[in-house]
Amino acid sequence: MGIYDEVSRERHGEAAFFVRALPGLLDVCWWGRHSMRSCPGIFADMSTSDQSIVTAGLLVIGDEILSGRTKDVNIGAVADFCTDLGIDLHEVRVVADVTDDIVDALNALRQRYTYVFTTGGIGPTHDDITADAVAKAFGVALPINQRAREMLETRWRQTGTEVNEARLRMARIPEGADLIVNSVSAAPGFRIGNVHVMAGVPVIMRAMLEALAPTLKGGRKVLSVTIPASVGEGTVGGPLAALQEEFPDVKMGSYPQMGAGYVRTELVLRSSDETRLNQAAAKVRDMVNAAHAAAGLPPLE
Repeated sequence: MGIYDEVSRERHGEAAFFVRALPGLLDVCWWGRHSMRSCPGIFADMSTSDQSIVTAGLLVIGDEILSGRTKDVNIGAVADFCTDLGIDLHEVRVVADVTDDIVDALNALRQRYTYVFTTGGIGPTHDDITADAVAKAFGVALPINQRAREMLETRWRQTGTEVNEARLRMARIPEGADLIVNSVSAAPGFRIGNVHVMAGVPVIMRAMLEALAPTLKGGRKVLSVTIPASVGEGTVGGPLAALQEEFPDVKMGSYPQMGAGYVRTELVLRSSDETRLNQAAAKVRDMVNAAHAAAGLPPLE
């Protein structure tokens, strides 16, 4: 799959662009990496006052991912991004550069989740077919978008880059889509319906995520509690499974930590309901203390 022209290796200092929806384009504002300074009305859609559950699916596109030639790092970045916004990332699919496969996966995800994110396949080469597949999934045309072309040609004039048919493929945008500003290399992503189409190049993909953040509705924040157990997974596995049945709304996971001379298991509980999380955590602590007592170990502090 082709790579974007003139990909910058820098992140423009300590800040990045973000955007808000306007007809046909996402308007550029400025967002500090560690703090947000709002534009008027920009965060209206980010309210979590309704405490709703907001879900997402991720579609990773590219033969190079499936062949192992390119090692994906975007899944983790999208997962972190969703967690920060209170969006529950439920599913990740990886598909090859096959139009019908992309269409099928996209249609399944966009019907199931609040948001769908895609990465990869919007560069200048013949196998960059994500825009084609998205247009087919939505049943719309895929013309050259004049705003996208202007953005690209402005950058190309600055860099002395030749305008050719291959590069103009990056200006093809499904009818009815809004552009996602790309502050790194100018070639935009786009949003149509609940689908957000982004580059596969990690630095560009992260810039596009930052651009999208103020336009997305955040859900109820997921809280977590970590409880250390000084016994192995096999000891706590059965009792933990029973507690998981008792608290189906609290996700429970166990993660063994093994080193020289010690065995430890971290039990991680996650829920958007703080009361239920605390109730479950109290019972897990009781269970761990019982396991410690049986093994002749001190109780949790």
